Amino acid sequence: MDRQKLSALAHADHPIAAPLADPAVDDLIDRAVRPGAHVLDLGCGEGAWLLRVLNRRPGVTAVGVDLSGEGFDRTRAAAEAAGVADRLELLRQDVTRYEAARPADVVLSIGAAYAFGGLLPALAAARGYLADDGVVLLGDCFWEREPDPDLRAQLEDGPQKYADLPTTVSQVVADGWTPVHGHVSTLAEWDAYEWSWTGSVARWALDHRDDPDVESALRTANAHRDLWLGGYRGVLGFVTLVLRPTVAPR
Repeated sequence: MDRQKLSALAHADHPIAAPLADPAVDDLIDRAVRPGAHVLDLGCGEGAWLLRVLNRRPGVTAVGVDLSGEGFDRTRAAAEAAGVADRLELLRQDVTRYEAARPADVVLSIGAAYAFGGLLPALAAARGYLADDGVVLLGDCFWEREPDPDLRAQLEDGPQKYADLPTTVSQVVADGWTPVHGHVSTLAEWDAYEWSWTGSVARWALDHRDDPDVESALRTANAHRDLWLGGYRGVLGFVTLVLRPTVAPR
């Protein structure tokens, strides 16, 4: 199955494509985004974070950039219905090639560090777009406990590697950032996210038995569920940090 189609199906019931419950998302937005801010989301997925920001914070303008563009039409329609579409721009392009028209007061990178090759390259990219008094909202995985070698190999099969939480935060601080808040996703948040991910894909397959992607969808849902329940449940964590530059960007 096409990766973009799969992602759209997997997040149909959990548009925030990360293990975060709604109260945590709202709290992070309230801490990071002031009214009237300009917000940039690098690797925005369908734009769910930006839609939440626009509905929660008056006067905000928002730009989302993602290579896929899957779900953009749905998000634009929701923004139109909420009366905030004139303050939202969604761009389908490679985030590493995006050129901003203005500095951002808030830069979001939630579960998208892989697009830049890792956590610190993602922060370097964010810094380049950030206003002098700006804030970065960064979300990424870490190891809750040491994984076995096979699991590590499966989940670190690209350029991005994970560390434990203290090391992850220390790397961010050493890179010139100060955490002013953070949220570590709970096991309940992870479970809700993963059941939604696997269940949405499986339900679609059972409801569309004549689609040529049915078998692929079911195999993917089953494999993902097995890897989660039998592998990284309670091992892989997710932290979302509200960051300010220790030294203002130049």
